[in-house]
Amino acid sequence: QVQLVESGGGLVQPGGSLKLSCVASGFTFSNYFMRWFRQAPGKERELVAEISGGGDANYADSMKGRFTISRDNAKNTVYLQMNNLKPEDTANYYCSVRILYRNYWGQGTQVTISS
Repeated sequence: QVQLVESGGGLVQPGGSLKLSCVASGFTFSNYFMRWFRQAPGKERELVAEISGGGDANYADSMKGRFTISRDNAKNTVYLQMNNLKPEDTANYYCSVRILYRNYWGQGTQVTISS
């Protein structure tokens, strides 16, 4: 079955960096777009970035220039490098894949930006 396991979250001061990882299994990883979403308390889940199997990336406007999505198809892993973090980046971050019109989600990893 499809499994997505995120890691790498934590508490970071404003201006700091974090790199999130998501290890996928149960499907042919290289064939699918992978996406990172985030959800802050009291807010709707929002798309952060997505990357095609070949490595073409797209970002939400507010993340452009600060976040970088990448993938290693040999390791079935997608990454999210986050730089210059701001308090408003505080959220639970999820990776996701859409297969045959169904969205699969990991359990999420918490990112907290605070001094």
